[in-house]
Amino acid sequence: MAEETIFSKIIRREIPADIVFQDELVTAFRDISPQAPTHILIIPNQLIPTLNDVKASDEAALGRMMTVAAKIAKQEGIAEDGYRLIMNCNQDAGQVVFHIHMHLVGGHNLGPLLSK
Repeated sequence: MAEETIFSKIIRREIPADIVFQDELVTAFRDISPQAPTHILIIPNQLIPTLNDVKASDEAALGRMMTVAAKIAKQEGIAEDGYRLIMNCNQDAGQVVFHIHMHLVGGHNLGPLLSK
């Protein structure tokens, strides 16, 4: 069984977070160290440590993460100019909290994703 993370406590509202969306499948909240004017984390309410741990039964939550991202981007006023969705898997990709999460970032020109 996966170990509980700080995100589990945010989902249950046991620790404070600026939650912008929550339903039975996902929770979205503002990143405490934003890398762009808009930086929101979207997470499944069920603990899934990495993308490698995703099962077919998780498809509804993962799909909801995408639709919620689009909804929040529109609410934040960044949908028209553009935004980026980022998911990291394991240490080499930069995953720090082992509860899958999607970064919704935007609000200015983000430039190229990767440099050579």
